[in-house]
Amino acid sequence: MDPYSTESELINIQNHFYQGQYDAVIDYDTSTLSPENQTAAQVLILRAKLGIGAVDEVAAEVKGAAEPELAAVGALAAYELGQTEAAVGVVEKLVESSSDNPVVQVLGGIVLQRAGKSEDALSLLSKHEGNLEAAASIVQIHLAQNRNDLALKEVTSARRWAQDSLLVNLAESWVGLRLGGERYQQAFYVFEELAQAPSTSSTRSLVSQAVAELHLGRTEEAESALEQAVKSNPKYADAIANLLVLAIVSGKDPKEITEKLVQADPKHSFLTDLQEKSDLFDKAASKYSAKA
Repeated sequence: MDPYSTESELINIQNHFYQGQYDAVIDYDTSTLSPENQTAAQVLILRAKLGIGAVDEVAAEVKGAAEPELAAVGALAAYELGQTEAAVGVVEKLVESSSDNPVVQVLGGIVLQRAGKSEDALSLLSKHEGNLEAAASIVQIHLAQNRNDLALKEVTSARRWAQDSLLVNLAESWVGLRLGGERYQQAFYVFEELAQAPSTSSTRSLVSQAVAELHLGRTEEAESALEQAVKSNPKYADAIANLLVLAIVSGKDPKEITEKLVQADPKHSFLTDLQEKSDLFDKAASKYSAKA
């Protein structure tokens, strides 16, 4: 990236967002940004507000907005409010009129993926031209599909033109945690550096470090990082979910932590996946009867 380009103006606020430092994004002084970057910064601020749970506030702020970027934020807010059909409808209209818009690509892709429309999400995201967040979203979708090969291919391609960008380092680390081996340690170094430096630390980076520690078999270190994450944000569901995983791995009673996760986010993916597997087990077990 050209350090004198208008795009480079956004690097600090973008990195705050990618690091999960949502308060820093919301408080960011955008008055010095050039006019062409004001909307991009506004979108990041609105997404950060979604990240801290201020969904109603964001929905109200973008209601009736004509700009495709703000309409895309509105779609994401609607999804967060449980209005899945309406959110997808907005995205589909935006795809018809503004599929080349980077914000529409990323936020539209997020909504479509969360709504179970993975192929539509990939189709939209693949239209990007040098949009690193779109590439990172593609990596996440492939990982969710258990297509580690495609995720690796995407991040390798992004590395060629994104070089040492924070987001490509993160995406490469996500893939590394899935591929295993020595890549666990490489991913750990990235997450630890973010989590332990005061200028980059966040609840999210602490959880990422803990996940890497778990993969490396360092349960005590993982527990320490997760407890630190929960202390900084007691309602952060991903931290609680990983504490639950740690409890199970360590042979501890997971009941109390499970209840905390239900309170923090009753629709968390860990809980829904667990319920689906439990239902499938019960269905399979019902076909057999005990023999005396």
